[in-house]
Amino acid sequence: MATIKPFRGIRPPQNLVEEVASRPYDVLNSDEARAEAAGNEKSLYHIIKPEIDFPVGTDEHDPRVYQKAAENFQMFQDKGWLVQDEKENYYIYAQTMNGKTQYGLVVGAYVPDYMNGVIKKHELTRRDKEEDRMKHVRVNNANIEPVFFAYPDNATLDAIIARYTAERPVYDFIAPGDGFGHTFWIIDKEEDIQAITAEFAKMPALYIADGHHRSAAAALVGAEKAKQNPNHRGDEEYNYFMAVAFPANQLTIIDYNRVVKDLNGLSAEEFLKAVAQNFDVEEKGTEIYKPAALHNFSLYLEGKWYSLTAKQGTYNDNDPIGVLDVTISSNLILDQILGIKDLRSDKRIDFVGGIRGLGELKRRVDSGEMKVALALYPVSMKQLMDIADTGNIMPPKTTWFEPKLRSGLVIHKLV
Repeated sequence: MATIKPFRGIRPPQNLVEEVASRPYDVLNSDEARAEAAGNEKSLYHIIKPEIDFPVGTDEHDPRVYQKAAENFQMFQDKGWLVQDEKENYYIYAQTMNGKTQYGLVVGAYVPDYMNGVIKKHELTRRDKEEDRMKHVRVNNANIEPVFFAYPDNATLDAIIARYTAERPVYDFIAPGDGFGHTFWIIDKEEDIQAITAEFAKMPALYIADGHHRSAAAALVGAEKAKQNPNHRGDEEYNYFMAVAFPANQLTIIDYNRVVKDLNGLSAEEFLKAVAQNFDVEEKGTEIYKPAALHNFSLYLEGKWYSLTAKQGTYNDNDPIGVLDVTISSNLILDQILGIKDLRSDKRIDFVGGIRGLGELKRRVDSGEMKVALALYPVSMKQLMDIADTGNIMPPKTTWFEPKLRSGLVIHKLV
């Protein structure tokens, strides 16, 4: 059963939130962060991408960069750009994209729940990325950015959230660039706090939707602190890390597509003939074709779009991994035909989040940078939860969640 707790969030004053809030650290590079933070000393990028305060080209993993993050975090508090709440609260964070709003609860998730599998993951993590985030958590003694969880649908929580979101929010703004809405409320009534804690305590599992490296880093630092404390009790703040948990039925996973640099020595005709052994191939012309259903794919090659439908017998609908379109395409096209064995390390392949649209696939092939593009039908939340529940791991680059959580609306200190 899941353990959560409220916490004393550190937040920007209402009039500063739009200056402070930023995109997550891992969706943009140092140059993009530098450009977005230009002229804005209050931008959270000075804490989550502190290399922007050094000369261009400074290694973001330089020890001085991590130290700068801690200095800036302290400065933001000293100047009143971030202020800690007086009491422990839960928070509601709503995101609106294309007219659809999803409502998440900001909670302190329990480190032992991550360690013992109550908090379930569906992706492998890379140790170098974990270590980077662990250094960031350690030096700041805080979870500066939240992780993104899903929880099983719950009518009691829906009712509590509906009551608060009918009131005036603390923050309500549209983020520059993406045009998504971000709205925020404080849950401060003790009876509601207790009710939320009790409802989560009935849940057999929580699911990491996005932020596997942040989750791992936060939990590992928490466990590290517990081991280092000779008077460890189990209720210290470092036993918890910050998550925004959304009901599963409100979340949408969008497609995560592939572009490949060459056809592994084949001509276009030979490649399509090889594909046709396991797929029904139908030419669709020059207009963009989007996959219509599970096991249907979209291929773009030499100015034309094709529909590919996996033939019966090429996949296993009873296998939570074998049923995934990312597995089918990885095995039967990328590996078998194009010779791409390892999606994590092969330099011939790149991945394009569906938020960019299929026009981005066409652009990258038409430019000559890539030879062929493959678009996949998105994974469902049910598939993700089935995989996590069975202890399986999805292939790399399977899920893309949008909108991304804005960073800087609330921060969790480990002390």
